[in-house]
Amino acid sequence: MKVEGLAAIVTGGASGLGGATAAHLAGLGGKVTIFDLDTDKGEAHAAKIGGRFAKVDVTDEDGVARAVEEAEAANGKARILVNCAGIAPPRKMVDRDGNPAPLADFARIVNINLIGSYNVLSKFAARIIDADPIGEERGVAISTASVAAYEGQIGQAGYAASKAGVVGMTLPIAREMARHGIRVMAIAPGLFLTPMMESFSPEVQESLGKQAPFPSRLGKPDEYAQLVESIVANPMLNGETIRLDGAIRMAPK
Repeated sequence: MKVEGLAAIVTGGASGLGGATAAHLAGLGGKVTIFDLDTDKGEAHAAKIGGRFAKVDVTDEDGVARAVEEAEAANGKARILVNCAGIAPPRKMVDRDGNPAPLADFARIVNINLIGSYNVLSKFAARIIDADPIGEERGVAISTASVAAYEGQIGQAGYAASKAGVVGMTLPIAREMARHGIRVMAIAPGLFLTPMMESFSPEVQESLGKQAPFPSRLGKPDEYAQLVESIVANPMLNGETIRLDGAIRMAPK
């Protein structure tokens, strides 16, 4: 599919990978709706790219359903979904005093990163299974996994589990949606220059970037957005998680 003229939803689209993706799709002529909890950043970014903003908690089933319907009323049925909403707070399972981490901390990460992605994906797909095809397909959904799904570091149990879940659900959902002409993909980024990374000093950023064999730097959010464009354009990309990581393989810590 070509992005031009198509309605798209980007979760976590106020900044970071989602922000770059929203801007890139809008630049290609897409009609973009940003789903995010940060109203100030979301509205500002939507205004900048000529898109729409909706304050959305991706874990809220009814809220997501309403937001998808409202985006459809404004822009037509969304044919592109990019799930970028997520959190990555580090937390060891047992602290230095021998106390187990609160279960709620683990559950919150999984709820937002995995269940939230599934929630938005299911609402998106349900709205287009009976839509007119565009060529041989009706739409494409792309979720954000992470290299942590494969090489989670110490303190990343919740994050790694949530992202491994994104990887694990991609193929079965792609198989289910195949008869409807809806493709389902995931991207597993390595170390990218997101707002969290930008909070580190330039020296720390450089040190982290050098862990990637080539290019030996942090990934640029625009490079994530470029892969999104390629996935949308290529109908044979389906049911797969693509690593976007400069060949990095994460160490234990």
